[in-house]
Amino acid sequence: MRLRSPSMSELHAFAAAARLGSFTRAAEDLCVTQGAISRAIARLESHFGLPLLQRNAHRLTLTDAGRQLLESVAGPLTAIENASAALLSRDRQHRLTLSAVPTLASVWLIPRLPDFHRRHPEIRLDFVPYRRDEDFSGPAPDAAILAGTADRWPGLQCDYVIGSEMVPICHPDRARARQQAGRWSQPAELLDEPLLYHTTAPANWQHWLWAAGVPSAAPALASGFDQVSILVQAVKADMGVAVLQRCLVREEIAAGRVAAPFDLPIRLTRGYFLCAPRERRDHPAFARFRAWLLETAAQDPDVLGVNPDNSQNE
Repeated sequence: MRLRSPSMSELHAFAAAARLGSFTRAAEDLCVTQGAISRAIARLESHFGLPLLQRNAHRLTLTDAGRQLLESVAGPLTAIENASAALLSRDRQHRLTLSAVPTLASVWLIPRLPDFHRRHPEIRLDFVPYRRDEDFSGPAPDAAILAGTADRWPGLQCDYVIGSEMVPICHPDRARARQQAGRWSQPAELLDEPLLYHTTAPANWQHWLWAAGVPSAAPALASGFDQVSILVQAVKADMGVAVLQRCLVREEIAAGRVAAPFDLPIRLTRGYFLCAPRERRDHPAFARFRAWLLETAAQDPDVLGVNPDNSQNE
């Protein structure tokens, strides 16, 4: 049988524009561009060979044909949306889309995920590409582990996870040579070294030195890198000294691949936070993942016994 009905996307565009009286507001409501709404309605009018909307400078109005179409499709469209939402909601209760800072995900999170799956085998985690400035404007992710300070995301539910614990690292040969020469007895002596840094947090060196008792430090930074993994490789190549989150380099230090000449209990204000829109706080899969993540992080050597006052929960 040859179908005479237009596509669902065209009918939704028409119904939204008719209800809101504006292509712009319809585009915002359906999370598409104004051009997409305009083209969908043009195809719909071409399909029926009739004008459905009259455009003027202030508002869209329905023609007689448009009014007849809207009365016929409004109810079925609502019923289809409600049925779809119900089915998706049932499926989404056990699914969570997540994005995370890549280095934290590969070094710290992924090795711990088997424990989450053992505890919650009914929940499926899907990882989507990480966006440094995630604003949750799209359908995914449901939550994200982001890097920054506690006040960076005022409109979101945010929980500190890990990462405020910082430590300088260098090549083991560099550390031995400096110690044999009777140097590096004080953190201030690091100012004589090439200071490597992450390009998104160039102030980490200054903040670490201040916390280490060098309040007047004005470090001259050397090379910057936009990924922690590359920064660690630069340290292994003996290009200089870097200051990084201890949770990301703990295994490198333990294996002797890098050295930590001043492993002091220094915590900065930056860290990794689990962030999500507040309306998703009751999402069953998110609630279980959040509880597991915070419990797991609380047992980490860098977080154990620490209760940072940098959560943005209500």
